[in-house]
Amino acid sequence: MFIAMNRFKVVLGKEDRFQEVWQTRESYLDEVAGFINFNLLRGPSLEDHTLFASHTSWQDKASFEAWTHSDAFKKVHAQAGQTKGLYIGHPNFEGFEAVL
Repeated sequence: MFIAMNRFKVVLGKEDRFQEVWQTRESYLDEVAGFINFNLLRGPSLEDHTLFASHTSWQDKASFEAWTHSDAFKKVHAQAGQTKGLYIGHPNFEGFEAVL
């Protein structure tokens, strides 16, 4: 199994809008071989932001990498403008392979 996460520093006061964008967008993930599930995680609030992480589980790293080159990936990331101004900087990607 492969876990892909992107961490976002969401501007204080923009958390509900950030969640709404993720909840209402079309992800196209169900069209992709090897996709298992998705979660949007909300973490602690700090001085200037609230931490969020998108979390996807994949059958394996190859499935995740295939998705990053797919039409589904291009379609969902064409919607990225909806989050403009909602978070600080760029998302921070982290990928993990399950060992147990």
